[in-house]
Formats: sequence, structure tokens, C-alpha cells
Amino acid sequence: MAYNVVVMGVSGVGKSTVARLLSERLALPYAEADDFHPPANIAKMAAGTPLDDSDRRPWLEAIGAWLQQHDDAGTGGVATCSALKRRYRDTLRAACPDLWFLHLAGGHDLVADRIGHRTGHFMPPALLDSQYSALEPLAADECGAVLDVGPPAEALVEEAVRLLTTP
Repeated sequence: MAYNVVVMGVSGVGKSTVARLLSERLALPYAEADDFHPPANIAKMAAGTPLDDSDRRPWLEAIGAWLQQHDDAGTGGVATCSALKRRYRDTLRAACPDLWFLHLAGGHDLVADRIGHRTGHFMPPALLDSQYSALEPLAADECGAVLDVGPPAEALVEEAVRLLTTP
């Protein structure tokens, strides 16, 4: 069965790691949301300036197009995307209506520590507060699940597979 999954959450929760492992476990194509950002967005974030909705719209539409392409092909796919606000998730669902969101959630101190030890990423720790402020958790009518990021990534993937494949 082909699934369409977005692994979401604030920066530093492990979206890329979990999404890669989940895509391997389910034999689905994988897309990293950061690869869809235009250079102007990356420069803005690297300078410590949060993106606004006009910056995010084309980025979200590009991720949605990738998901729709893989849904139409019958392969499904796993993509990362912060998807912090309901309207952002709505944009993704407009392109691929049967999306399942895996919200990786963690406490501020844990996530800040992870970001502080991360290398080679354009997202500075200073923007973490703005992400937590913007975060709108999944609503009851949104298809998906929330997992705490305390356990190892492999355990999160196994739990995600169980939740996704259990009717």
C-alpha cells in the first residue's frame, strides 16, 4: 500500500532522520522539505529572520506538488515539512488530500540542545522560539498522530508504522 506522509514539527525534532527511516521502512520515495526552499528563503533564515507566509506559500506548494505527483503515480511518499500551522497543512492537503501527518513533538530544552549540537544546517537556534510560537498542533479532524521525540528514531518509526497501518 502506498501512503502519503508528512513528518512535521519544529526545527530540531528529528524530522529528516525519522522521515528517511520511515520511507525506507515503507519502501516509499522521500523528499526533504529544505530542498524545496528557494535561496532567498535559506538566506533569510540563516540571517535569523523568520519566514512569513508569502515566503512559505511557494515552498508549501512545491512540496504539495511533489506529494501529488507521487500520489498520482501510486507510489506515495514521505516528505518532511515543518507544517506548523493548520493553513500550511491545508495547503499541502489541497494538493494531496489523503495526507497523514506525523507530528514529532518535544520539549523546548531538548530540542534547543539538539539544534545546538547540529552542524551544517542553515536554521539558527535563535528561530526556535518563533517556531514554537507559531505551532498549531494537529486538530481532531486532521489525519495523523503526535509522537514525543524522546525515544530513539527507530522506535518512533515503528510506532508510526503501527499507527499508519492499523485500521
